[in-house]
Amino acid sequence: SNSGSSAHHGHAGGATDSMSDEEPEFDFSKKKKKKKPAAGAVDPDAGEVESAADDERPAAMQAEGAEEGGEPAAKTASQIKREKQKAAAARKKAEADAVGNTTEAEQKEGAMRAAAAAISWSTDMRGIKAWMSFPAAEKGGMEQTWPPTVPVSKMFPSGNVPMGEQVAYIGDQQYRTTKAELRELERLQNIQYQELRTAAECHRQVRKYMQSIVKPGMLMVDICETLEDLNRTLVEENGLRSGIAFPTGCSLNHVAAHWTPNTGDKTVLQYGDVCKIDFGTHINGRIIDSAWTVHFDPQFDPLAEAVKEATNTGLAAAGIDVRLCDIGAAVQEVMESHEVEIDGKTHTVKSIRNLNGHSIGPYQIHAGKSVPIVKGGESTRMEEGELYAIETFGSTGKGYVREDLECSHYMKNFDVGHVPLRLPKAKQLLSFINKNFDTLAFCRRWIDRAGEEKYLLALRNLCEVGIVQPYPPLCDIKGCYTAQYEHTFILKPTGKEILSRGDDY
Repeated sequence: SNSGSSAHHGHAGGATDSMSDEEPEFDFSKKKKKKKPAAGAVDPDAGEVESAADDERPAAMQAEGAEEGGEPAAKTASQIKREKQKAAAARKKAEADAVGNTTEAEQKEGAMRAAAAAISWSTDMRGIKAWMSFPAAEKGGMEQTWPPTVPVSKMFPSGNVPMGEQVAYIGDQQYRTTKAELRELERLQNIQYQELRTAAECHRQVRKYMQSIVKPGMLMVDICETLEDLNRTLVEENGLRSGIAFPTGCSLNHVAAHWTPNTGDKTVLQYGDVCKIDFGTHINGRIIDSAWTVHFDPQFDPLAEAVKEATNTGLAAAGIDVRLCDIGAAVQEVMESHEVEIDGKTHTVKSIRNLNGHSIGPYQIHAGKSVPIVKGGESTRMEEGELYAIETFGSTGKGYVREDLECSHYMKNFDVGHVPLRLPKAKQLLSFINKNFDTLAFCRRWIDRAGEEKYLLALRNLCEVGIVQPYPPLCDIKGCYTAQYEHTFILKPTGKEILSRGDDY
C-alpha cells in the first residue's frame, strides 16, 4: 500500500545490502553527474540509447547483418515487439480460459484438495495464525480449490461476499448502531461494500496460499510474480474494472517500503531477512490495501509483535470524529513500549515518524488524509463513509526513512492536466499507462510483461514533466530491521468494518 511518507506517500521495498551500493539506473530526485561505468561494466543508459537508435534504422539496414548464405533477414524491432505483445495477449486469454473450462470432476477434485489443505495448512513464517477453511460458496457458486483457482465472484455470484470484522462504535457515536435512518443509508451503499468485500476476500485467499509456500531460498521476483498471477485470477483482472491495485511490495530489512524487484533482479529471500509483503486488490477502483511481515528467525518475533499490536491499537482508536493526531499518539505509545534483542543487542522499537496510514479513494491509493504513527500530527477528524488503511512501521534504526536504491514504483499524478510531450515514445508510453493503470500505481516489471521495450527514457521524460511520480524505496539506516502490518477499514454509518481482517493477522 502506499505508505504516506513526508516526501511522498508510498511503499518501500527491501533490497539486499549488496544492491544498495549500485548506482540507480535513473535518479529522479536530483540531477547529478553520471558515474562512468567501471572497466568491463555495461552502461545501462548507453545500451538503451544505442538500441533505441537501432530501432530507428530502416529494416533494410537492419537486415544487412544477416549472413550472406541466403539466411532470412533479422526481424525488425517493431516485429519483435508485436510478437511479444501477441504472446502477452495469448497468455492472458489462456489464463481466463483455464478458469472457465474446468470440468465438474476437476472442480470437485479441487474442492476436496481445498478441504484437505484447510486441515493440513501450515507455514514456515512466524507470527501468522493458522487459517480456517475457505468460506463455503453460496448456492449455485463454485467451491474454492487448492491451490486457489476459482475467482471470488464465481464463489458468490449474488455478490454477497463474507463481511470483514464488524466493530461497534463506542462513546458518543454509540447511538449509530441502532438508528433506523443510518441503517437505511447503509443499505443504499451496499454495492460499494460488496465490491470492497470481494476485493478483501480475494486478498485473504491470495495471502493464505502465499503464506503456505513462501520459504527462505526463493527468488523475490518469483514470490511477487506467483502472488500477482494468483491475484489476477481470483479478482478476475479486467482492465481498469478489476485487478491489482499497486505493485507487490516486498521490502527487506532496513528498507521499509516501495521496493519490488525489477526484471532480472536476483535477490533471494534469506532465513535472517525481515520482509514486508504489501499488496492490493481492487474492484471498480475500490482498493483493499493490507500488509504483513514475513520472518523465519525467532529473534524477530518481538519486533513483528510490537508492530502488529500498534496496528491493532490504531484500528481500535479509529472512528467517526476521531482526530488523526490522537490515533498517532496511541500507536506510538504502544509501539515504543516494546523492545527487541537482535544478535545480543537490545533495541527500543521506534515508530517510523515519516511514514503514515492514509485515506483511500476510488482509483486513488492516497486520497489526501494521512494517519500519523507518532504523536503531534494534525487534528483533522475522520468522517462517516471514509475508507482508510491503517499501517504502522516499527524500526530498530533511526525511525526515519529516506529515498534510496533503484526505483521500481511509479504512479500517474491524480490531478495532472494536459502536458504537451515532444518525445513520440513518451506519448506512446503515456497512452499505455492511461489504458492499463490510469492513476493506480505500477512497476517496471508490469511494463515489461506487456511486451513494451526501450521505455526507460520515455518514463524518465514523463517523470521530469510531472505526469508520473516515481516512488523510490524508503530506507532507514543500513543494518537495521523494519516491520509493517496494515489493514483497510471503512467507517459505515452504523459501525466500523475492518475489511481485510483474516485468520492470519
